[in-house]
Amino acid sequence: MNKTELLNQVAQSPEERQLLARVWDKAEQAQRGVPACTPFLSQSQQEAAGRLIAAAGHPRHMWSGGFADAERKVCCFLPDWQEEEDVEPPFTALRCRWQSGEALSHRDFLGSILGQGIDREKVGDILVGQGVCDILVFRDLAPYLLQNLTGAGRAKLRVEEISLEDIAPPEKTVKRVNDTVSSPRLDAVMASGFSTGRSKAAGLISAGKVELNHRPCLKPDRTVNEGDVITCRGLGKCVLKEVNGLSKKGRIIIVLERYL
Repeated sequence: MNKTELLNQVAQSPEERQLLARVWDKAEQAQRGVPACTPFLSQSQQEAAGRLIAAAGHPRHMWSGGFADAERKVCCFLPDWQEEEDVEPPFTALRCRWQSGEALSHRDFLGSILGQGIDREKVGDILVGQGVCDILVFRDLAPYLLQNLTGAGRAKLRVEEISLEDIAPPEKTVKRVNDTVSSPRLDAVMASGFSTGRSKAAGLISAGKVELNHRPCLKPDRTVNEGDVITCRGLGKCVLKEVNGLSKKGRIIIVLERYL
């Protein structure tokens, strides 16, 4: 199957086709004997790339994001002569420190980086803790950020390069939500998980701001099953953990976990 046939089979939108064409270019480079890695991919992009890799017969590859639970990852394609243990990730980690009295967020750091004209695909996970933030970036970008990433929000930063083994992901905070819904529709479950109105949830879904299991979903009536992941730009992520039958009023009893 050639490149055009693969993309016709797998891509589900023009934007996804463009992404997958770039991914396949990296795979073909490795087939010519030259190691190649994609940029950092979001979870939805990883899902699309996984479908392409499966359709192509699983060319040799490995995923890496710098630490075990990384959300943004690169896909490294391996030539026949290269083993996984010999692959050096194309990225490194930067540690930022600031006065602990300043409360900084993921958005503060991302805004500071993108404001310098840097593409999002060059930056991996941004791990914000108390007075410290570890950022995964491509190696060729690290010297520039070491020199120019001097502030985020209203805080001044001190930045140094660290090894990937020293990355310290902050502990994830999860809120357990026990609720009932009239049906397992996406808009109903999402409204429960994010403590918002069902009409607002439906509007966000129709506006293309919601993903179900890391894939865009524009249908408010899509059924959500146990274990499904809902993400929404601006609201975050929640997971439908349990579906526990019906209440006395005939509503579906659910348990969700919302990541704060």
